[in-house]
Amino acid sequence: MLLEDCAASVSSVRVDEPNFPVLEDFRNTSYTDRYRIFCERLVLERLYDAACFMTSNQEGAALGNYSEPSAELSFRVFATSLMGKATAFAKMR
Repeated sequence: MLLEDCAASVSSVRVDEPNFPVLEDFRNTSYTDRYRIFCERLVLERLYDAACFMTSNQEGAALGNYSEPSAELSFRVFATSLMGKATAFAKMR
């Protein structure tokens, strides 16, 4: 997942709870924090084998510059997991 690194994505966002309560972990957090928490949970709860979360601003994106808000969600970890799954699949065929 790629999110634009800008003032709006790193500022705390209010929650709106018209239908159900928002989990405490998502209160007083930015979009960057929410995406990180979401991706970490997908992997922790074994809904995904791996996930990658990066941020980049408009100028940096054109040059390939990015940040990884979580070491667990880095591209290296994601690619390593993907290669491992692909290798295991290929050996089974």
